[in-house]
Amino acid sequence: MSSVIDDYLVDPKVSLLDKTRMQAQVLVPVLRALRAELGKDKADALVKQALRDWSKQLFAAIGDRIEGSPRRKWAAVQSVFGEVSGKEVEVEILRHDKEALDIDVTRCRFAEFFRALGEPELGALLICETDFDIASIGEGDVSLERGQTIMRGAPSCTFRYKFAPR
Repeated sequence: MSSVIDDYLVDPKVSLLDKTRMQAQVLVPVLRALRAELGKDKADALVKQALRDWSKQLFAAIGDRIEGSPRRKWAAVQSVFGEVSGKEVEVEILRHDKEALDIDVTRCRFAEFFRALGEPELGALLICETDFDIASIGEGDVSLERGQTIMRGAPSCTFRYKFAPR
């Protein structure tokens, strides 16, 4: 059965963490070369914009291919993405009802990897920020607030999803 995020994964047999490591093998040297040429601030801004645009377009296209309400589209992507990324994180579900889903990630192997590389901001762009692009599939029926991430040095990642009344 084809997954709604197969285009994102490219090869579903490769774990998301391994895919991320492959991306980093290319992106880190490019980012460092850009920093040497353009300066850190300008290079980081350029890479940030490019990766954010890519992620927004990718998840919007994934959402467009799913039938149903915006909340159903979000739920479909969130479920599959949760399964795929869930192998690399440890989570605590604090609340799950018709109004909200509150999750704390207490361990994140993606953050461990990018922090060991010395590139947590790149990790935040490739991993953390995509959560907001997935939430945007919900077109206002789903919103996400996150006050902190392990990637940026906090002890946990706080996912606070709110659902609009049906």
